Amino acid sequence: MRTLAEWLALQESVHPKTIDMGLARVASVARTLGVDKPASRVITVGGTNGKGSTVAHLDAFLRATGASTGMFTSPHFIRYNERIRVGGVEVEDAELISAFERIEAARGQTTLTFFEYNALAALLIFADRRVDVAILEVGLGGRLDAVNLVDADVSIVCSIGFDHRDYLGDSLEQIGAEKAGIFRPGRPAVLSTPSMPGSVYSTIQRLGARAVVAERDFSWQVESTEGQTKGECARWRYRGLRTTLSNLPASALRGSIQYRNASASLAAIESLDAGYVLNEQAVGDALRNVRLAGRFQVVAGPVEWILDIAHNEPAARVFAEHVRERPLPEGAHTFAVVGILADKDAREIAAALEPLVDHWILCSLPGARGGSASDLAQRLRLPADETTLATSVQEGCEVARAAAAPGDRVIVFGSVYTVGPALQWLRVY
Repeated sequence: MRTLAEWLALQESVHPKTIDMGLARVASVARTLGVDKPASRVITVGGTNGKGSTVAHLDAFLRATGASTGMFTSPHFIRYNERIRVGGVEVEDAELISAFERIEAARGQTTLTFFEYNALAALLIFADRRVDVAILEVGLGGRLDAVNLVDADVSIVCSIGFDHRDYLGDSLEQIGAEKAGIFRPGRPAVLSTPSMPGSVYSTIQRLGARAVVAERDFSWQVESTEGQTKGECARWRYRGLRTTLSNLPASALRGSIQYRNASASLAAIESLDAGYVLNEQAVGDALRNVRLAGRFQVVAGPVEWILDIAHNEPAARVFAEHVRERPLPEGAHTFAVVGILADKDAREIAAALEPLVDHWILCSLPGARGGSASDLAQRLRLPADETTLATSVQEGCEVARAAAAPGDRVIVFGSVYTVGPALQWLRVY
């Protein structure tokens, strides 16, 4: 019997391409396995940024109402098991291995990508566990992503920005059309912001989906700043499709963007129309308890560390806004530990944070999409006296710790492959 590590190694070699957009192969295997039409309700979450936080809120809110949930996300920080959770708990190796064995037996001569194995395993496990609601995060794009083999009962698009241009197109209209491909005729299409390309709205109209738009069909309002600390508001109000909730606590996920993400999640649950009762106590408990690593994650101490994946320019701009919401003491400095994959627009990512950073520590990242710190320095074009090169993220963290004084701040961003090792180094994951 193969170990989980052996299965993952095999899956990286089965298909000739790492990414192969299209549903024909994975949908064929899903039909053989009987998971193409899940018995549970399905919420699919897409968009350029905000997916992870929205999925985490959905899971927390639904579990607070008593629903059983399956949550599929990607990529992972440390353990592959992070990608598939039932009731908020990572699945064990044995369950993953059993799912992979069944997929291997069902696929015949059909080849699958690493992500397609992952999506099928999630659907199998959710079916086996008979979850009430499966929450599926799109991996790349939407229309041709593996999770889109399932007709979602409700779909959410969180945001549209430039990322993965080689696959999705060079314009926001093209990218929006791809991401809106997760919507279905007659079913709710939740938009976390009204600021979407026209292609998103035209896709909804063409499909005959039912638009549920932020700031029109649902909204939120901060009611009080009493007890405000470093930009975090104490209480807020949600006005939804049928529900109004007042006196809600701020989400445990930090940053003002989380009011939007939490509200879109609540609107999606209302749109699901499955009888789940959203009351102030249940929603408040969920907001206090929601967890998601590496999204504006603050590690307190004499030196404050803030970690955020921020792997594209729109996400970096949001990260910068949230950093500004936490002003430093006068005279304190900000150090940045940064690692950015070679296929990302590193200069635009760094530009969003540049006004806030006093010194940059650039880290080499491993793997085919990684690169050396010196290559990253050439891409960023920062002043040499403001940069230090590190051979790894761990070394970069060591450099930051040695340089920072009490009251200073270290921000870590640029990739899941940067934040993951940093969380391990900080021993908070």
